[in-house]
Amino acid sequence: MAKTTNIYVRLEPGLKEEAEAILTELGIPISNAVNIFLKQVVMHKGIPFDVKLPTEKFVSVADMSEKEINAKLEKGYEDFLQGNTKSVSVTFADIRKDYGI
Repeated sequence: MAKTTNIYVRLEPGLKEEAEAILTELGIPISNAVNIFLKQVVMHKGIPFDVKLPTEKFVSVADMSEKEINAKLEKGYEDFLQGNTKSVSVTFADIRKDYGI
């Protein structure tokens, strides 16, 4: 049998509960998930994902005035007229990259 060691971690209770609920649905004990993460750290020789702040604040139309919405629409239309466009496949590739999906 392989030797094991213990790690003690302080977590926010809500975070632990949410993570455990998801991992339970996946059939993965939390100790296995931590083991998977640490193996990935070793394989990547660092954190296995980007750790960074979002580059832009996401715009919610619900928080915008009619004037702001119209200004955004007009800018988008001007961009379109000037040929500042991207294909749908490029746009979705950018979204997948930005959101890690």
